[in-house]
Amino acid sequence: MHPHRLLMIVVLALCVMGAVLPAAAQEREVVNVYSARHYGAMEAAFTSFTDATGIEVRLSQGSAQSILERLRAEGTQTVADVYFTIDAGGLDLAASEGLLQPVESDIITAAVPEDLRDPDNLWFAVSQRMRTIMYNPQTVDPSELSTYEQLADPMWNGRLCLRPATHIYTISLVGALINDLGEEAAETVVAGWVANNPTYIDSDTRILETIAAGGCDVGLTNHYYLARLLSEDPEFPVALFWANQGEDQRGVFRNVSGVGVTAAALNVENAITLIEWMVTDGQVGDETGIPGGNYEFPVNPDAELIPVIAEFGEFTIDPVTLSSYGDTQEAAVALLERAGYGF
Repeated sequence: MHPHRLLMIVVLALCVMGAVLPAAAQEREVVNVYSARHYGAMEAAFTSFTDATGIEVRLSQGSAQSILERLRAEGTQTVADVYFTIDAGGLDLAASEGLLQPVESDIITAAVPEDLRDPDNLWFAVSQRMRTIMYNPQTVDPSELSTYEQLADPMWNGRLCLRPATHIYTISLVGALINDLGEEAAETVVAGWVANNPTYIDSDTRILETIAAGGCDVGLTNHYYLARLLSEDPEFPVALFWANQGEDQRGVFRNVSGVGVTAAALNVENAITLIEWMVTDGQVGDETGIPGGNYEFPVNPDAELIPVIAEFGEFTIDPVTLSSYGDTQEAAVALLERAGYGF
């Protein structure tokens, strides 16, 4: 166990033995959430939770990086009960730094598969996203596509659209390349992308719209951005290609939205109730669900897929351990800078 985690668990045990939180803190029907997830139908989802439980959700939003920094800066003075972010790396870092506390809940562990939660139950995934290749079927034959690495081939020179280096989606993907290929090989791939003179666009939706308009032929985005556009316009002229499939390939890159109860939470029981709802009733495949409202894949294996993402077909997922994502973030940022990847 990471030393920060062990220390945090000991401190919490001492608190339980030697101190009792104020009754007002325990009795308030409220849960305070620091959230990096500010897209999709989160308001509808949390309204459904409040209707079902009577617990009010108070939401503070920011980028994945900013809410983690805020949690670090506030320490034991934070008002946050729940940390809700869009990146497994951020969840791992928060857990390793003692910012989250272990949760014991049979409901959660029954609903969330072991590979989608922290080994010490410090955080739990609530939805899954795949970052994969998108292309214009008018200009690209899918037989030309295969892997993230193949996008470094000169055939894609001037034809790529990518997210800038500052975004967590790029950092996490490059971190996964480091995990899978080693740092030297990953840098060769990223340098190849850079050599192909990509257009950097800080919006997955605009990447897809640029592909549709002929501004580039291929790009990398999360799957649900295309699902959203197809739900509005089934004829939207961009297609999805699952990266790194086949017997000799590792599978497509996966990331998650996930939650944990903060180490300093005052409303612990309400926080646990919220997470339990998110991975059970909140997995429903409509506009009120955590994955449903944003066309993500549910974590609960009993939840049904929304038709538009079911139509993307079956695929293999890179088995890299989610709890390792935080380990490569710093190296990924340094690699992107060395490679001259656009900021």
